[in-house]
Amino acid sequence: MTDVSFRNLSKSFGHHRILEDINLDIATGEFVVLVGPSGCGKSTLLRMLAGLETITSGDLVIGGVRANELPPQRRNIAMVFQSYALFPHLKASENIGFGPRIRGETGAQVDEKVKKASGILNLYSYLDRFPRQLSGGQRQRVAMGRAIVREPSVFLFDEPLSNLDAQLRVQMRTEIKALHQRLKSTVVYVTHDQIEAMTMADRIVVMNQGQIQQVGAPLDLYDHPANKFVAGFIGSPSMSFVSGALNATPAATYFQTTDGGRLPLPRKDALQASTIEAGIRPEHFVIGNSDNGMTIKVDVVEPTGSETHVYGSVGSDTVRAVFRERIKVKSGDQLPVTVAPENIHLFDKVTGLPV
Repeated sequence: MTDVSFRNLSKSFGHHRILEDINLDIATGEFVVLVGPSGCGKSTLLRMLAGLETITSGDLVIGGVRANELPPQRRNIAMVFQSYALFPHLKASENIGFGPRIRGETGAQVDEKVKKASGILNLYSYLDRFPRQLSGGQRQRVAMGRAIVREPSVFLFDEPLSNLDAQLRVQMRTEIKALHQRLKSTVVYVTHDQIEAMTMADRIVVMNQGQIQQVGAPLDLYDHPANKFVAGFIGSPSMSFVSGALNATPAATYFQTTDGGRLPLPRKDALQASTIEAGIRPEHFVIGNSDNGMTIKVDVVEPTGSETHVYGSVGSDTVRAVFRERIKVKSGDQLPVTVAPENIHLFDKVTGLPV
C-alpha cells in the first residue's frame, strides 16, 4: 500500500522554480530519506507534505486522498523539526502531552499517551524536568514523544540531529531507527548528511537543484550511481574523479590518466575516449607497484587509528584514498596504487552520465 505519492509536483516562489516535476511513491511503513546539498529543495518538499507550503502544480496524495488543499491538522502527520520547539515553561511530560490536551482529550487519555511515548523513548526519569534541565538529546526525544502521541500515519523529520554533537548524533540516529522498527510507521526524513541517509534509510532519494537524481536502497546507490553527482555525493569520504582517456589494444582496454598511469577495464569497445573520467571510491585504492596502476602524489596524511587517509593528486586531479592498514607515507611521497577493474566507475565528463 502506498502511503504518500508525489505526482508531477512543482514549487515556485515567483519566477524562481524550487522543485520541478517530483514523482515519488512512499510505501506504508517505509523509512525514506531525502538527501542532497543545501538549497536542493528537500526541506521544501517535506514542508509541502506537512501542509506548511502551498503546491504550485501537481498532486500530493496521502493515504489515497488528494491532500493539496487539506490543512495540516487533517493530514494525520507529525513533524519533528531541526529546532526542538519545546515550551520552556512546561515540563517534559506537559510538552509531550500538549497536543492531545488541546485537542480536548481527557486527562486519563493524555496520561496514557505520555506514559506510552516516554516508555518507547526511555524518558521516564525526565518527565518532571523543564527543557532547560535536559540535554540536547533528551530534548530531541521529548520532541519525538510529542510527535508519537499524535499517533500519525506518517512521521516527518526535518534535519533533527543537526544541532547535536557528533557522538550524540550517532546515538540518536540509532534510536530513531529503532523507534521506526517498533512503531512500523511511515517515515520521511530530511538530511544533508549522507551518512545518516546510508545508515537509516530503506530507500534514499538523492536531490539536486530541485530534481530527483536517483531513488534506491543505500547500497544500490553506493554501488550503482545513476550519474556523477550521485556518485560524488553518496559516500564518506566521497568518490574521487580522475581525468583521462581510453586506450584499447587487441588484448585489453585501459583507462589512461593524464600523467601516464593506466588502469585495466572490463572490455568496453564503443566509448568516447576524449570525454571519459574514472570515479574511484577511497577504499578501492590498493597500494601496489604495477604497470597497471597509477601514482598518487601525497599532500596530506591523516592517521585515524583504524585507517589511514591519504590526500593527494593524480595529474591535476585531487584524490583521497583510505587504507585499513597503517602505512608509512608522508607529504611529498609518490604512492603507487592500483584499482580492481570492477571498482572503476566511468562517467562522461560532459554529461556526468555513466558509460
